Amino acid sequence: MKAVVHEKQMGKAGLSLRQIEKKDPAQGEVTVKLKSAGLNHRDIFVLDRHKPEDPPVILGSDGAGVIESVGTGVQRVNVGDEVVINPGLGWEMNSDAPPEGFQILGFPDNGTFAEYLTVSADSVEKKPEHLNWEEAGVFSLAALTAYRALFTRGKIHSDMTVLIPGIGSGVATFLLQFAKAAGATVYVTSRSEAKREKALELGADLAIDSNDDWDKQLHGTQADLVIESVGAATFDQSLHQLRRGGTLVTFGASAGDTIQLDLRSFFYGQYNLLGSTMGSAEEYRDMLQLIESQQIRPVMDRTYTLEQFHKGFKRLEEAQQFGKVGFQISM
Repeated sequence: MKAVVHEKQMGKAGLSLRQIEKKDPAQGEVTVKLKSAGLNHRDIFVLDRHKPEDPPVILGSDGAGVIESVGTGVQRVNVGDEVVINPGLGWEMNSDAPPEGFQILGFPDNGTFAEYLTVSADSVEKKPEHLNWEEAGVFSLAALTAYRALFTRGKIHSDMTVLIPGIGSGVATFLLQFAKAAGATVYVTSRSEAKREKALELGADLAIDSNDDWDKQLHGTQADLVIESVGAATFDQSLHQLRRGGTLVTFGASAGDTIQLDLRSFFYGQYNLLGSTMGSAEEYRDMLQLIESQQIRPVMDRTYTLEQFHKGFKRLEEAQQFGKVGFQISM
């Protein structure tokens, strides 16, 4: 089968599309003939985490397709079922933090940038009927991350004002859609005028320029909840826009891991700072229910073939996207 594999060299130099052996399902496993897959920033980070001495790995955490075969003992799905892949491995029920051994599909285990994927039957769920294959293959990691950050950690409700810095990523666009579905008022930021305009079309109540004065643009309004994924470049401003006693949830640091924090101002402000990562299988199923009940669709940016994988990686690296970058694998 065709697969995008990383091996022998660090970074993008180690990426190639080649033929590898297809794996048959063992007991409790299923093999999915993949229709589509989604690219995430994690796939870029893996290029510098997967060492030349490590075994070759197929990248990709998001995917959707049709069950082609099942191993012994599998009863929850059948051959021919249309499914989406839960990229989280080893985290079944919701908990304060991921359990020991929690991993994400695509490293160190083989992922979805291939014609077939063999995984535990517990890692697949029924594809939402209102999504086409292009949409179904790209949402899982981003939507699950957004769901846990907003609902489990952020305790969002309809009376809240939510601030989302750095609109444009897959997770950020789901944060916007989910927060609006919950009835919240949502403000977003971006350096890009085009991304701000798209966010307003998607339902944002206000979209401000990250490069200009946030206070002035927000007219003194402060947020009850900030969902921060940019990191060092925006963290201070994000915290400054949080009301006293408010909550900031962080799940990423695309623009720097290290910040300086004025502790005295922080504890006088009675702020809550919470970390969040992906989510459990229980939260994944809850997220699917939300997507289906509200008929939410992922915002699609571009779709490429597997042979065009370098174009997809380049678009994400340069932060050109608004929404999800996907790969079409089969029709």
